[in-house]
Amino acid sequence: MSWRGIPSQVEATDELGARATRMLPPFFQQEIDRVAMAEGMVESDAYLEGWSWSSELERKGTADEVVEALQAELAEDWRREHGRRGPTRSS
Repeated sequence: MSWRGIPSQVEATDELGARATRMLPPFFQQEIDRVAMAEGMVESDAYLEGWSWSSELERKGTADEVVEALQAELAEDWRREHGRRGPTRSS
């Protein structure tokens, strides 16, 4: 799940029907909150409309393995793009 392209949580279901959902590290939600506040969208319908699930993708592994891998990949992608662990309080 993401808000306007900023990921927030990941979910996977494996071949046996097991399901796993994990929130991403807090810096993702901090960035969502920062952008929403900067754009005056907190507590508005526009904020709620910004949430969506991405298209489903197939990956090998159990549901737990897949969400763990996705968490790590998304955090690494963020670090690569933004050059830091996550947003700072002043960003």
